Amino acid sequence: MEPLGSSSAPAQGKKITINASTLSLAVMVTIFLVAVVFAANQNDVIGWIVVVISLGWLLLSAFLVFGLKRGAAKMTSQLKAATAAAAARNQPSPSAGAVVMDEATRNRDLKLDHSFKIIQVQVGVVNEYRPQSGEDAKGMVDRALETIEITASNARDMMKPSGRGEPMTGEVID
Repeated sequence: MEPLGSSSAPAQGKKITINASTLSLAVMVTIFLVAVVFAANQNDVIGWIVVVISLGWLLLSAFLVFGLKRGAAKMTSQLKAATAAAAARNQPSPSAGAVVMDEATRNRDLKLDHSFKIIQVQVGVVNEYRPQSGEDAKGMVDRALETIEITASNARDMMKPSGRGEPMTGEVID
């Protein structure tokens, strides 16, 4: 027994599948033919009205079945085209080569990014307090510069292999 979606079906030849739309269309054709036979046997007006009504339902059913199949085929082709286009966009260029990053490299890059953000914030503090005069402004600039120095040193240590650089010491001021 083959599982659904098996790739061996084309090798066996074209398989006829009966899905709900084909079944409903077959039922409508059967109803129409039964109505025609009964109307021809009875030969009265009510029988032929039933034939016309069943013919209307048959035409509506056929329109829906074939319309939906055509729409599904178009959607399938559009989906395949969109998938192929997305796959082509996501392929790295041959000159760039594939870049594989492990979890440690990713974490290090995130930490470095955070360090650079800290430095950017502290540069903003320095630029804000540098034009001001007073002991508070000078203290803020000094603390911001010390934070920049410590953060830059820690970031450089993250880039070096372990065991090479001494940790920076300093006073932590809240």
